[in-house]
Amino acid sequence: MSLEPLRPLGYQHRHDQAFKKALNAAANQYLKESGDHRFADVRFYAKSLILVVCCLGSYAAALCINVPWFFFTFYPLFICFALLLAINLVHDASHNAIFKRAKANYWLNFLVTIPLGLDPECWRVRHIIFHHAHTNIRHYDLDIEENFVLRQTPYQRWYPFMRAQHLYWPLVAAMTFPALIWFFDWLDRFNGTRVAPHMRHQGNLGILTFLIAKVLHLLVAIAIPAWAIPDIGLGTLLLTYIISQMFASLIFVVLILGTHWAKATFYTPPREGNMPHGFYAHTFSTTYDWETTPRWLTYWLGGLNLHLTHHLFPNWNHRHYPALAEIIERTAKQFSMDYHCISAKELFVYQQRFLKEMGAGKQVDEH
Repeated sequence: MSLEPLRPLGYQHRHDQAFKKALNAAANQYLKESGDHRFADVRFYAKSLILVVCCLGSYAAALCINVPWFFFTFYPLFICFALLLAINLVHDASHNAIFKRAKANYWLNFLVTIPLGLDPECWRVRHIIFHHAHTNIRHYDLDIEENFVLRQTPYQRWYPFMRAQHLYWPLVAAMTFPALIWFFDWLDRFNGTRVAPHMRHQGNLGILTFLIAKVLHLLVAIAIPAWAIPDIGLGTLLLTYIISQMFASLIFVVLILGTHWAKATFYTPPREGNMPHGFYAHTFSTTYDWETTPRWLTYWLGGLNLHLTHHLFPNWNHRHYPALAEIIERTAKQFSMDYHCISAKELFVYQQRFLKEMGAGKQVDEH
């Protein structure tokens, strides 16, 4: 990755101003009629407390019950509940959609990400500043940077082994968290990517905060279990840790990345000026909403399946996503915009078709 700063890249906002105005008016009317606000509510806090109890309870069961199979059952559960906490809390807090005060969201992120090990500030910058603002745009969206293992875009290099990427991609997805935690977070913080200049804390303060978070993660995930249950052995503990992280990573990547693959629309930035279309048209062309089965899973998955909705209303707490999705669908019909909420099966079919096309070296729509 080049470290040269990217020039500012925007959109032709005048193209979808009418849609934006109508959509925001409908969303604000929804809040007014329900006497509500866009932040978290009591039900959200109750759900978060349940997830915290389940996470800490799994951790305690893994360490305190001196039966080997308890450890191998409850330690992975501890990591999975840590993932659910990140999905439900970190995602919203990064967008300042839980508390009204940005500092409260920041500290919540710092604490909640300790069990999982991801640096919340590195993830916030990658997710909000690069991905949200420039979804599926070459060089600007770091989620689709070339990795020489999985061909995700039509302008990336092709290698013969990629013909099988529709089969091996789950392994790549499973390695995403370990790679972020122990490689890319460090590159980001120590100026190995374009991420560091956008972080809240620069210099020694930023480095100290980063190192404290990583040390606390090692203490919670490795050191305390190694001390509490020495009979397990360090090698077995590390293997269990890696496998648990890989499983959590696979779940997360499937939930959040597949919607952009499914659309299979990618853009190269113009040499000068902004993108030739508006932000809302761009989002509709790159992102899907999809349905969970059963539907109540949407709430416990932090609304990640309603990903188009999230991209259009990133600063709203995910408890509003089902209502917002209905508002988007109605407004899209008024403006003849192409909105679809597909099934999980359709999402998987679209993902596989896209990965096969990319693996075959096919050049699909590039704009």
